[in-house]
Amino acid sequence: MSVAAVTIPAVDGTAATGGLTFVEGRPGAFLRPYVTELSAYSERYEEPLARRQPPFAGVVVIFGVGEPLALSGPGGRAVLASFAAGLHDTYVDTTTVGAAEGVQVNLTPLGARRLFGMPLSELANRVVSLEDVLGPWAGVAVERLAGISGRHDRLALLDALLARRIQAAPDPDPRVGWAWRRLRATRGTIPITELAGELGWSHRHLVTRFRDQIGTTPKAAARVLRFEHAAARLRAGLSPADTAAACGYYDQSHMNRDFRAMAGITPRELVTAGRAIAVA
Repeated sequence: MSVAAVTIPAVDGTAATGGLTFVEGRPGAFLRPYVTELSAYSERYEEPLARRQPPFAGVVVIFGVGEPLALSGPGGRAVLASFAAGLHDTYVDTTTVGAAEGVQVNLTPLGARRLFGMPLSELANRVVSLEDVLGPWAGVAVERLAGISGRHDRLALLDALLARRIQAAPDPDPRVGWAWRRLRATRGTIPITELAGELGWSHRHLVTRFRDQIGTTPKAAARVLRFEHAAARLRAGLSPADTAAACGYYDQSHMNRDFRAMAGITPRELVTAGRAIAVA
């Protein structure tokens, strides 16, 4: 597993002192189809730092060994150090205060389905305690991570723990895996009826299987993928009008409405704010 160290200053220096330091690791070969990002982090702020996290086409898992985060989203409010956030189609607000530390894992939906062994519909637009999805294994993993001080060593340990657990779990439905890859390859623009037809499934059956394996309907997942594609194009400096056309929106107003619903801000504000948005 390769690693790289990165240090980032506080997002809003008027609201917090200190900053975020993290080490990114490339998952081992077995985990790569299931884990898209793996990082060990620490951050400290004397005053509360509020951030808005836009949705992305995956599942976030935090193994926290420091102070808990306050989280607020469509599924309610919670204060948790270790948690799982299912596939969302809107933003989640977080507040960090004190010293937060741990390891973050970004999973593909199918990776999360295999790791958790439960229908991902139960996690859609929700943030829950890690023990709710991983049982006592979560507490054992967090305890072992807390016993290691080096971030590189934490990444190596968690890589091994996740690989062992996922390897012992049943494979996800390969037909849903194919449909998910097809949806990703088209960045959410393929008509859902066409996707169902290519599988030889009814629309209802495709929706049922997607809810179980991905967490949302194909239509909702496609909307998140379009949002991700549009945000990436805008950050690359492409114009809003061209981005709306390329990403399958009816027009720029349609894209603006989706951004407000999913990120809570306009496309231009998202570009200037960065990946995580500091909010008042």
